[in-house]
Amino acid sequence: MEFIKNIEHEKALPLAAQISAENGQVVSKTLAQNSAVSLTLFAFSKGEEIGTHDSIGDAFVQVLEGVGRFTVGGAEHIVHAGEALVMPAKIPHAVYAVEDFKMLLTVVFPAGFEEKPKVHNIVRRV
Repeated sequence: MEFIKNIEHEKALPLAAQISAENGQVVSKTLAQNSAVSLTLFAFSKGEEIGTHDSIGDAFVQVLEGVGRFTVGGAEHIVHAGEALVMPAKIPHAVYAVEDFKMLLTVVFPAGFEEKPKVHNIVRRV
C-alpha cells in the first residue's frame, strides 16, 4: 500500500515539474491525505487565488517557483521560491498569485482529528 500517491517512487524528481497551471487556473495534486497530514502540490497562474479560509491544522507552505502573497490573520507575507511560511491552525488565511507560482502545502492535523480536511475551491485537479 502506498501512502504517497500521484508521484513516482524511488526516483529523484524536480518537484515543481510535477504540476502546472494554464492561464486562469489553480491546479492541485494531492500526494498524501489522512487524519494526520495532507501533502498537496499547487500551481497558480498569475492573478489567481484561494480566498480566505482556515484549517484545523497548521499549514506549512514551501514556494517552489515564483512568488505568492499569503494573508494570514490580516497580515500580508510575500513568499518567494525557496522560502517557506507557517500558517497556524484556526487563523484565517488566503493565497494570491503575484506571478505564476508553485507551492507544496503540508498540513499537520491535531491528534484525534478524524474529519476529512476541507477541500479548497480549485479550478482543476490532476
